[in-house]
Amino acid sequence: MTDTRALLRRTADLAADFLDSLEERPVFPQVSLDELRSGLHLPLQDEPLDPAVVVEQLAEAADPGLVAMPSGRYFGFVIGGGLPAALAADWLTSAWDQNAGLYVGGPSASVIEEVVRDWVCDLLGLPPSSSIGLVTGTQMGSVTALAAARYRVLERAGWDVTRDGLAGGPRVRVLVGEKRHVTVDRALRLLGLGAPELVDADAQGRMDASALRAALQLDDAPTIVCAQAGEVNTGAFDPLDEIADAAAEHQAWLHVDGAFGMWAAASRRLRGLTRGVERADSWITDAHKWLNVPYDSALVLSRDPEAHRAAMTVTASYLIQDDTQLVRDQVDWVPEFSRRARGFAVYAALRSLGRQGLAELVERTCDCARRFADGIVELPGAELLNEVVLNQVLFAFESDEQTDVVLARVQDSGDVWMSGTTWDGRRAIRISVSNWQTTEEEIELALQAFRTALQPAHAPAR
Repeated sequence: MTDTRALLRRTADLAADFLDSLEERPVFPQVSLDELRSGLHLPLQDEPLDPAVVVEQLAEAADPGLVAMPSGRYFGFVIGGGLPAALAADWLTSAWDQNAGLYVGGPSASVIEEVVRDWVCDLLGLPPSSSIGLVTGTQMGSVTALAAARYRVLERAGWDVTRDGLAGGPRVRVLVGEKRHVTVDRALRLLGLGAPELVDADAQGRMDASALRAALQLDDAPTIVCAQAGEVNTGAFDPLDEIADAAAEHQAWLHVDGAFGMWAAASRRLRGLTRGVERADSWITDAHKWLNVPYDSALVLSRDPEAHRAAMTVTASYLIQDDTQLVRDQVDWVPEFSRRARGFAVYAALRSLGRQGLAELVERTCDCARRFADGIVELPGAELLNEVVLNQVLFAFESDEQTDVVLARVQDSGDVWMSGTTWDGRRAIRISVSNWQTTEEEIELALQAFRTALQPAHAPAR
């Protein structure tokens, strides 16, 4: 018999060893693909293997290929690092092994989602009666929210999509800003709504509200509008109040993709960026980004619980469901039946931070982004490409070639890591500051990495 307590203690030590190594190890692994495969791609043996041996060997073989993503030195994409309370709650979630599909599969998992709903609506200024679903990420959040939107706009047009499907029904228009996140397009494709209609955006990626209004006036078909709170390269916010006005005039469903930007509403200093967001019909935001909850964790909310539930709910004779809706069956609000009880880690993150801690986390990381922006423009040839309104910094050097070479040198140094991007046809570098451990010390380390990369004596990038 396996000594489970001893196994879990040893596993905790291995996990702590990794976390302790974050400040010393290169941010991106310096191991070849062949080396990783040689350690991990083993023939599967016939006989069972001691779990302790499995875990020890897995940790040893995987370690060289691990990205120091939880580190405050990681600036690639918008990725958090796992707050201690959220990490610990996530471990408990695995140990408790609750099936968060039905109340009967884990009453505590069901109730915790109600609490998370109340807290998040309060923190972000959303209607307290909104419904919530906990999904893997905002990709599935958009699928869920836009399914609710599809249901409601077609229902207003006299078409029951849950009964009759899309074939033969009214065409649904979907209007998005030209700088929307690509996951919106994929959500529409999965829902059978096809490619969206693009609305002009300004130089920062903000949707042009007057262009949206003009587009809405061209057609009276059932319509969904997708706005954005935090463009992924620039951090810019669409003019949500103006967009909400235009959507309301045409009875269009307004969906807001706030994968990271929604959390600005938790800060008294920054919540003006989100003005009008509460007027939308649905919202999505990731917990595994700025809230620093371990993967996979995101929230989808709707001011129209009836449409949300109608788009997602399902029944079967073998399921034990509550017809009175006095208890929460999570399967009514997300596409999954069986799923991880994601609410525990979100609950722990919010409880550990409190209102002040969450606001401080958001504001400090934004201040760090501004500090980096102020420093990078002092370097020769560096040009800032965005208005630093949040936690994103977008910049480039004098040519696409130089931008790519400098970025490669910084990535190869191992001290920090960030990603490249293309903005308006130009190669650029994007810094995302969203880790709870990032301070001015890590920002100075990043600036020094760029100073070094620009030195004439620096070896050519590999």
